[in-house]
Amino acid sequence: MAALWIAHVTVTDAEAYGKYAELAGPAIAAHGGHFIARAARYVQLEGKERPRNVVAKFPSVEAAVECYNSDAYQEALSHARGASERELMVVEITE
Repeated sequence: MAALWIAHVTVTDAEAYGKYAELAGPAIAAHGGHFIARAARYVQLEGKERPRNVVAKFPSVEAAVECYNSDAYQEALSHARGASERELMVVEITE
């Protein structure tokens, strides 16, 4: 079943985070993922507000986790560490 990769982000260093974004997109695409929402309009109803919210769809939970653990994504992530506060989860689509 398909899965959603959901990230909630506060960027603290725009230049470094820009490098992350540049590298993360190709890494996500290489694992069958594509963005369905990225830094779009949102309404925070509960919990900690993060101004950047990203949703990518993958063919499966396994593909999303493989992407996260891949060398290419980890290289991208090295630029986000220290440049952002983030939460990231993968959720299987049940419909």
